[in-house]
Amino acid sequence: MRVFQSDVLCIGAGLAGERVAVEAAQAGFSVICLSIVPPRRSHSSAAQGGMQAALGNSIMGEGDCPEIHFNDTVKGSDWGCDQEVARIFANTAPIAMREMAWMGVPWNRVVPGEHTYFKGGKPFQATEKKENEGLIHSRAFGGTAKWRTCYTSDGTGHAVLFTLDNRMLQLGVEVHDRMQAEALIHDGERCMGCVARDLRTGELVGYFARATLIATGGFGRIYRATTNAVICDGGGQIAALETGVVPLGNMEAVQFHPTGTVPTDILVTEGCRGDGGTLLDVNEYRFMPDYEPEKAELASRDVVSRRMTEHMRKGLGVKSPYGDHLWLDIRHLGEKHITTNLREVYDICMHFLGVNPIHQLIPVRPTQHYSMGGVRTNKDGAAYGLHGLFSAGEAACWDMHGFNRLGGNSLAETVVAGRVVGKKVVEFLQGCDSVFSTKALNEAATLVQGRIAALRRGSGDDCYTLRNAMQDVMMEYVGIFRNGKDLQTGVDKLQEILERCKRMSLRGRASHGPDGELSMALRVPGMVKLALCVAYGALQRTESRGAHAREDYPERNDKDWLVRTLATWKEGATLPTLEYEKVTPFFILPPGDRGYGGGKIIPGKIEDGNIVPFAEQA
Repeated sequence: MRVFQSDVLCIGAGLAGERVAVEAAQAGFSVICLSIVPPRRSHSSAAQGGMQAALGNSIMGEGDCPEIHFNDTVKGSDWGCDQEVARIFANTAPIAMREMAWMGVPWNRVVPGEHTYFKGGKPFQATEKKENEGLIHSRAFGGTAKWRTCYTSDGTGHAVLFTLDNRMLQLGVEVHDRMQAEALIHDGERCMGCVARDLRTGELVGYFARATLIATGGFGRIYRATTNAVICDGGGQIAALETGVVPLGNMEAVQFHPTGTVPTDILVTEGCRGDGGTLLDVNEYRFMPDYEPEKAELASRDVVSRRMTEHMRKGLGVKSPYGDHLWLDIRHLGEKHITTNLREVYDICMHFLGVNPIHQLIPVRPTQHYSMGGVRTNKDGAAYGLHGLFSAGEAACWDMHGFNRLGGNSLAETVVAGRVVGKKVVEFLQGCDSVFSTKALNEAATLVQGRIAALRRGSGDDCYTLRNAMQDVMMEYVGIFRNGKDLQTGVDKLQEILERCKRMSLRGRASHGPDGELSMALRVPGMVKLALCVAYGALQRTESRGAHAREDYPERNDKDWLVRTLATWKEGATLPTLEYEKVTPFFILPPGDRGYGGGKIIPGKIEDGNIVPFAEQA
């Protein structure tokens, strides 16, 4: 077995992984990034709309500050976030955006003078100030009091990822692409790297590192209808869960984006609505103001997705061979705006839907999009359970999103958390001596080899049959609206699928080269375990909070459920072990009404001594 050694191993080379790599490399440490695909093909490149940061440069963002951004984030999370982390994020975001400009991100900039903007499909005039000329501009996104989403047309992820990738290569970071991490190397107390599988040759490769980062993105592929790329299969979360000692946080918190296109499920950015697009029903009637008079299409994503689903349940959806959908209307924004600020949306509609959004309506419906849950870390990005293991980005439960994240906050989180966690990784390395265990390496390699051998002698279903069965269960029983009966059925069916995974077989012939079936087969049992963490956590949480909406428990219950779920998986178990921790070490913004979404709240008691001002470092 080939074995590599470095100071830092980043499993994942999207925005979060690369930003941590840059921070460590700038401090003089050796870094290796593992990636299933070439880094510039990471799913971060698909992010369109922008990154939230309270810069206050645009006229519609005037008066913005980190505290207002913090308040929006906490409300967006439905008070499910760690408020200390949310404050770190809001304070750091403006610095991180300016740093990205220094690295070369071509942010859209303020052009002084009078401009026509849109809100709710209607135009209004606003004058950008001369003194702000050339500063980073911003657009509106859902759930925000100010326009604060920094953007590069609608290709923000693409622009930032290419910029970071260039910076990483300048610093001499090694990239090992087409490598799939299969198991962490650990002794139950310390993480020492991982064993990966070379997707070109099938060879297992060992990676020793003093600090290991999981930054593999989300796990949306446990659902059939998702905006996530095929590589978003939860590989990093699976590797952490399989240790038996690293918990995953808030796995039941799964966000559906309002505007996944039909039938492709490719996302069109929230920037469409932020720039003035509207949602229409089968009668081409704009319905969102009826449900959310103040925020309308720019309520938080969980709320808009539920309102859309409610409206379709009333029979007001557009019938199609692919199921009911609604319309997104951006025609009034005009050809110039659509082909410049929304050019990726234009290309997606033209090439994948055969729809010209300059003249035609875009078919959309809520689609699984983001996972608030992930590898549970502290505020420094250090994972619970294993010394030397860190996580950042969507793979992590840091936890600034709680039970719903605002659009633009996750893309900002990649570079903000990457910056914060990267500095903490550097501090860790400066004060840490490491001893690598070849025994632990061999145990991890033997574990993976045993899984491959079991697949080669299996006599049961193939991986695609089992994956499809899992996805069907998640779509049917663990969707936007949930209830106890369906969730219990979903848990039971997923347990049956997990049992069938023990007999999984390979349809293809044994190969020592590229083998896509084997790659998928190694993932499916772990994906089913992730699905069970979601479904079982949702079953046990008898309340509605953010994206977790229980029809049989419609109240947000701060009395009993102002806690974070921690899920671990013990060897031989058929269900995760669930524990709970306090949602936040202290409150800056005590629980209250979000200002949108409605719903009853069962209040909990918050001690006065547990409430601190935004500026106070508790």
